[in-house]
Amino acid sequence: MEGSGIGQFIPLILIFVIFYFFLIRPQQKKVKDHKAMVEGLKRGDKVITSGGITGTVERLIDNDKIEVEIAENVKVEIVKATGIQALQSNPQEVKK
Repeated sequence: MEGSGIGQFIPLILIFVIFYFFLIRPQQKKVKDHKAMVEGLKRGDKVITSGGITGTVERLIDNDKIEVEIAENVKVEIVKATGIQALQSNPQEVKK
């Protein structure tokens, strides 16, 4: 009877392993990559905020904020950890 008790936990253990590899581990990797991207920000980088606004990093304020220029002479302060969604890799020039 003791062997059948352990056999009942095998499906539960398999479900946990599947959740770990398909949900938990990728989310941890995504958070780690985002943190590395935010820590590597420097002046002149083009960024997209979590609100969808694009801009250029003008200066770093302390360790937790940055100043982003979103238009000519329009600058906003953004919290680095929550405000930056992505770094634009290939900004497209607007042709007139």
